[in-house]
Amino acid sequence: MHEFFDDIVPHPEGVDPDTDLIHERAYVVRAYRKDAHTLLLRGAVRDQKPPGLYVPNDPEPLTVHHMIVDLHIEVPSLEIVQAKAVLQTHPHANCTRIEDHYENLVGLSIARGFTHKVRELFGGPRGCTHTTALLQAMAPVAVQSMWSFRMMAAADAGGASGPDFSTPEARMRAMATNLNTCHIWAEDGEQVTGIRNGEPMEVPVWIVKRFRELGLDHNSWRNQG
Repeated sequence: MHEFFDDIVPHPEGVDPDTDLIHERAYVVRAYRKDAHTLLLRGAVRDQKPPGLYVPNDPEPLTVHHMIVDLHIEVPSLEIVQAKAVLQTHPHANCTRIEDHYENLVGLSIARGFTHKVRELFGGPRGCTHTTALLQAMAPVAVQSMWSFRMMAAADAGGASGPDFSTPEARMRAMATNLNTCHIWAEDGEQVTGIRNGEPMEVPVWIVKRFRELGLDHNSWRNQG
């Protein structure tokens, strides 16, 4: 299978990947800043069987599913303005009949409520199981990308390369898309309460680690903007 994934999903102790592995599913989602008001998400899901399992003496893995979805998303509304699904590798000749149905994503917000709406529109016999699962993996990437989207926009405008934490209003804007998305960002939780009270935002652990590796002061990242 793909050795690159071994760093992401190490094989469990006590199994032989050459003889015990029977299936591998991979999701890849990439986000692009298409223009000042558009985020482009491209996602793919791929299922593979190990060499020789289904086709004797075949030296290569066998791809059994490969679906690709493109979503053009308006910023800051996070409304989907264009959607395209392609079932590139599929088991049945008629699988591709459902591709056009995914154009019904247009007009939906990819933020809160998206997962429920996707199940309603494309769950079970109303869609492709694998494409629908991919959509549910793509939605959080759009939210995760908003901070980077704003950073690129600020850089293009000649502003700071880092996030703006300089005022209470800026700090609230920075956390808006994260609010109530997990226990850390609960609206009545410790972190959000501290931000609202004007306390400094925590520097992400991965920034602290990387700045230390580069011999830099991570507090300079907090002070940008």
